[in-house]
Amino acid sequence: MTPPPSPETPHTPPARSPAPALLLGLVITLAAVVAYSGYITWQISGLRLLQSELVDRNRRDSLQLLRIQNDLNLLGLAMRDMLDNDGPYPLTAWSAQFERIRLDLEDALRLGEAVSVAARTPGQRQYFANAVAQFWDAADRTFALAQDGDEDEARAQIQLSLQARQASLSASVARLLVENNAIEEETAMRVGEIYGQVQRQVYWFLGGTLMAIAVTSLYLIRSNRRLFAEMATLSDGRRELAQKLIATRESTLQQISRELHDEFGQTLTAIGSMLGRVGKHAPAGSTLRADLREIGETAQATLERMRSLSQTLHPSILDDLGLESAIEWYVSTTDRQLGVTVAYERRGPGRAVPSTVAIHVYRVLQEALSNVTRHSGVDQAWVRLRFEDDRLVLEVEDHGRGAAAARSQRGLGIVTMRERAGLLDGRLELEEPPGGGTLVRLSVPLGRSDRSV
Repeated sequence: MTPPPSPETPHTPPARSPAPALLLGLVITLAAVVAYSGYITWQISGLRLLQSELVDRNRRDSLQLLRIQNDLNLLGLAMRDMLDNDGPYPLTAWSAQFERIRLDLEDALRLGEAVSVAARTPGQRQYFANAVAQFWDAADRTFALAQDGDEDEARAQIQLSLQARQASLSASVARLLVENNAIEEETAMRVGEIYGQVQRQVYWFLGGTLMAIAVTSLYLIRSNRRLFAEMATLSDGRRELAQKLIATRESTLQQISRELHDEFGQTLTAIGSMLGRVGKHAPAGSTLRADLREIGETAQATLERMRSLSQTLHPSILDDLGLESAIEWYVSTTDRQLGVTVAYERRGPGRAVPSTVAIHVYRVLQEALSNVTRHSGVDQAWVRLRFEDDRLVLEVEDHGRGAAAARSQRGLGIVTMRERAGLLDGRLELEEPPGGGTLVRLSVPLGRSDRSV
């Protein structure tokens, strides 16, 4: 019996995959991270260079200037002592002290020249170096006068020349220290500006990154919702299609079973009756009567096989006496039909099972025992039917090769059993019992089973 053709559904183009957009978003995010990392590295490098080139050099230059200032102060004290007429020492006695200060001052000038900041012009450096040289020239002339015995003139030179030059040098050093302090303040301001700029950039980048993550997440959520909706639609369509296919199959098998039982069965029964009547008119002991008897036996055997096949396709006992009687009848025939000896056990108070549920449970039992024959490699199985408060549980167990061997087969048996369990809102489980082999457990709720096949 061919099912009527279903109306064609319009073809809908497949939804666009979100993968390209997500990949583009990932590339943009990674590019932004790389660019911002390069920018931050450049800013930090500039800050490090600023601190090392300006701050450190300015600090060391200030230390040398303080050293020069200290030497100039020592020279001022020495000249004050030299002008003190009450001193018991001649002016030449301070020549050694001047020489030590001179050596230390030259070393400080040399080190200061190496670390002086770039803001100091070559003219300023040359002017200061010339002033220091002129001071020492004047000091040499003063000590030369004192050595020649003209100490009064030497003291006059100290008052008129050396002290003025020393004061001028001290003022120059003080100005340089003030400049260094100003440079330090400016550098600190620049460092603060750089830190503030980097901090603002970090906030902007963090905001942009969070925005990109939010947009990507929203797009991903939207895509996932669309995909899950499509999957739900496909699942419902697959469920409906499976339900229609199974219903069509059951209807076809029921129709074939009825045709075999009614039409062919009646025809073979009539043939047997006619052969019996003809055989009565045949002479006793003739070969014709023997042939007619043999034909009648063949027709009767064919009738029995057709009835058995009819019951296998769709057992009438399932419609007449219910699921329990159908299972008891079927397990009693498996030794002859499948070559498997079945130990059957029923537990719990029996209850009426709707025919729409019974046919699926019966088909699962058929498929499970058929799998035992094909895959387990044993000839013994256990069938248990258990009625609980709100559900029916069917178990088919064997101690053969195991559930892995059944799953590895490419047939549709397990798939069909799962589909039937899904149509009943039930659950199909494949387990490995403690003794090895395969345990197929079908659990079906009886409270929500009143649906059509």
